[in-house]
Amino acid sequence: MAKAKTEDEMVWTDKLANAAFLGVMAVARLLPYRRRIPVVGWFFSRLLGPIAGWSRRARENLTLAMPELSPSERARIAREVLDNAGRSMAEIYSGEEFTARIRDTDRLTGPGLAALEEAAASDRPVILACAHFGNYDAMRAALSARGWPVGALYRPMNNPAFNAHYIPAMRAIAEPIFPRGRSGFAAMLKFLRGGGMLALGFDQFVHDGTKLDFFGLPSRTVLTPAELTLRYDALLVPINGIRQPDGLSFSVEVGQPIAHTTPEEMMQALNADLERQIRARPGQWFWVHRRWKKRDR
Repeated sequence: MAKAKTEDEMVWTDKLANAAFLGVMAVARLLPYRRRIPVVGWFFSRLLGPIAGWSRRARENLTLAMPELSPSERARIAREVLDNAGRSMAEIYSGEEFTARIRDTDRLTGPGLAALEEAAASDRPVILACAHFGNYDAMRAALSARGWPVGALYRPMNNPAFNAHYIPAMRAIAEPIFPRGRSGFAAMLKFLRGGGMLALGFDQFVHDGTKLDFFGLPSRTVLTPAELTLRYDALLVPINGIRQPDGLSFSVEVGQPIAHTTPEEMMQALNADLERQIRARPGQWFWVHRRWKKRDR
């Protein structure tokens, strides 16, 4: 049986992984923006993804959720998934170059945009239900460019060395951001009560989540976005930064506001909206997550 890593070994491996990542990004930053983004996408899809096992996991999830796809289609989508992930990471670390492109285009659209503008004008709290689709940070940059207060809850990475530069990179795109935990949650609620727009993810497996339908399969889903919506009479809208065919630009789509009913019904509506988006553009969702667990199926 393999021995568990000691604390010193964990620190050493964390530092090694962090150094490798910073090395890749340093080389990438030598390239102009239009070359940098696709190059990092290629690195993730052709090298890092297969080595880390992400490509295999994406194909397994695609087999589970979309069994009608052929093996070649699943392989193609898995490559697109990792390409999009790499591009997104390169965009986050491009800072002002990335946010300036979003500001200059301002492609906010969708059936919920008018309701979002009305909420902003009246300082009504807003829950932005977002997923690991396209580039999450394109949405934050687009809303912040309009002068709207956009906050987000995040989970610090397990690698402390990585957090040292990843969290500042996220802050450079839009603030405030709140770490998961008691103090972060308290600050987040104060921000929301003051009429802020709060981005909350809902597309990952949660151990104590409620079993809801996602791609015809039971999937434990967090109820927190809907519960906060009801508690603070907030506007709840799905929102996605959808990558465009050129691979560099985005359309930020604000979905139809979710009616206030029960937390379960509201989150099921969000699951259904996200499934619709994924079926239209399967390569833009992060299929690497372990969204479905065997015991639930």
